[in-house]
Amino acid sequence: MDFFRDKVALVTGGGQGIGLAVTQAFLDRGSSVVILERDAEAAGQGAESGRVLAVCGDVAAEADVLAAVGTATREFGRLDFLVNNAGISEFMPLEQCSLDDWNRIIGVNLTGMFLCAKHAAPALRACRGAMINIASTRAFQSEPGSEAYAASKGGIVALTHALALSLGPHVRVNCIAPGWIDVSNWKKRSAREQAELRSVDHEQHPAGRVGRPEDVAEAALFLCSDKAGFITGECLVLDGGMTRKMIYAE
Repeated sequence: MDFFRDKVALVTGGGQGIGLAVTQAFLDRGSSVVILERDAEAAGQGAESGRVLAVCGDVAAEADVLAAVGTATREFGRLDFLVNNAGISEFMPLEQCSLDDWNRIIGVNLTGMFLCAKHAAPALRACRGAMINIASTRAFQSEPGSEAYAASKGGIVALTHALALSLGPHVRVNCIAPGWIDVSNWKKRSAREQAELRSVDHEQHPAGRVGRPEDVAEAALFLCSDKAGFITGECLVLDGGMTRKMIYAE
């Protein structure tokens, strides 16, 4: 029997983008999924499968997190996997980044993961489950104006190894740091678009192409599986080799 059959995953931001690809990957392998999704249209889209229950809410709101975890345990009787994917991205010049801007980005991207981990932990322990946190290569490299986003993603890497120690050996906790992932075809229907990628966009990746949401989904399922049973507290950089490429001005 497939390892994932009849198991239950909670995917935050699971109605579009990388989160939707992760949701679909779990469904394809026989799991049921609860998604916590702030966007009502995306939540409705994600719930179109009979094995998906959508909770419309915000990971930065503790009551919404409790509702999502409660839905999983009440409706399915268990929670095997938590994929902390929800996040927001907003870049602005340092001097224009208000304290409210900073707190909003940190609140969703980092505090939201803490809340989900905290409230999902008892159910995950009971199932000897796994947790995946979605970080970013911006935890390790930056562009100007990315202070809040970079700080939140760097925090996720540190939160991951702290959680691995706190929840082990019953729950394994790892994170994935995606690079350039083209989510054009995985957005909610009203925002879906055709990607306008150039040859140079693909060529700057040693792997020869820009990433796809499916790449992240497959990595997440591997890290959740029994094949990754000796991996915890780690950060998998998933960027087609882009951050390993040295660049010199000519």
